[in-house]
Amino acid sequence: MAVSSAAVMIRLAGAPALAVAFWRCALGVLILLPPALVRKDEFPKGRSLYVGIASGVALGAHFGFWISSLDYTSVAASVVLVSNTPVFVAILAYLLFGERTTPVSFAGILVALGGTIVIAQDGSAGSAALFGNALALLGALTFTVYVLIGRSQRSAAEPVGVLPYSIVLYSAAAGALLPAALLSGDRMWGYPGETWFWLIAIAVGPQILGHTVFNWALRYVEASVISGTVLAEPVVAALLAWLVLAEKPGPVTVIGGAIVLVGIFLLLRGRRKADQPVS
Repeated sequence: MAVSSAAVMIRLAGAPALAVAFWRCALGVLILLPPALVRKDEFPKGRSLYVGIASGVALGAHFGFWISSLDYTSVAASVVLVSNTPVFVAILAYLLFGERTTPVSFAGILVALGGTIVIAQDGSAGSAALFGNALALLGALTFTVYVLIGRSQRSAAEPVGVLPYSIVLYSAAAGALLPAALLSGDRMWGYPGETWFWLIAIAVGPQILGHTVFNWALRYVEASVISGTVLAEPVVAALLAWLVLAEKPGPVTVIGGAIVLVGIFLLLRGRRKADQPVS
């Protein structure tokens, strides 16, 4: 629910896209830093620090592209397209690391990509929708880079605690986003109280209760289960946009979104079966 509310909160904030992305990460650092200091958590250093910074830059690019897409296309199309991350992870993991995929997962990749092409044909959100859809796909690709870079850290012999590692991630993301926002001419402060309310809500909800809790949950829940939640996000986000913003998705987006979700389901289903031990 927290992650699915992000797109609607971003629209309600009414601030420039890159500024929203920056404050989402910067406020996340301010929220997480006090408990990390009280707990006297050990912060990453050496290789872990470099991996965290690289991951954070990729995460910042993800937020920048995806949040910008909401200025041009519908919430439903944007969230469905950015949810293609598992598809890109599977493709790049095969190309870069030679990781094989099952026939079911491969079929899921093809189905999801087909649904993405269908969504690209929907012009109901306006003539700029194609550009917005492209930004959302770039958001999925950059999040894929974030996931692949972070894999080595999750498999490290001495994994870093979720709070200090998240602080490094979000600090690097904010540091990458700030110059981009300033160069684009986005106003970074001087917002009305309502805008600050929604910026803080974005940091507490989607950022802390979303990304940070997902990372924490990896210690206790299978990654395939957490990845499966991606299926719920576009549905809930589209419903919230309809109820709160009166933004009804076009029929082409609904059809294409359903196809994408079926493809992602098949992809995750195939990967989960591949991970199960053979009896």
